[in-house]
Amino acid sequence: MTAAREIMTPDPAYVRSSDSVREAVGKIADRGIGSVPVIGEDNRVKGMITDRDIVVRVLAEGKDPHAMHASELIQGDGTVVTVSVDEDIADLMRKMTTNRVRRLPVTDGDKLVGIVAQADVAKAMDNPNAGELVDAISTDSTG
Repeated sequence: MTAAREIMTPDPAYVRSSDSVREAVGKIADRGIGSVPVIGEDNRVKGMITDRDIVVRVLAEGKDPHAMHASELIQGDGTVVTVSVDEDIADLMRKMTTNRVRRLPVTDGDKLVGIVAQADVAKAMDNPNAGELVDAISTDSTG
């Protein structure tokens, strides 16, 4: 059984709920990633902000990314989809499919410890070609 801890990217970038959207943009750009988790004042994962959220819900609507807080982009009812460091790959895939997400924050208790992306899951599967394809599609080629 492959667990999340074996395939996750450790020490992920994140923003605090009170950080500006501009700070989230900076972390996304600096690391060449597509999203960052939002951590609340209680140090728990509150949601995710994607590059698409920023473009569609901030820039396209003419909002100021310096004036908006990261918490304003969190969608849904406050329920955050995460995986435990010990969850196996089948559970990861089920959560990604059911919730239609490409990335999941990995937690140890309430603490954010990593991120698992669809490319990480695909690379851990038996067919290495699928992993290579997803990784190539998911990699930022601009940087």
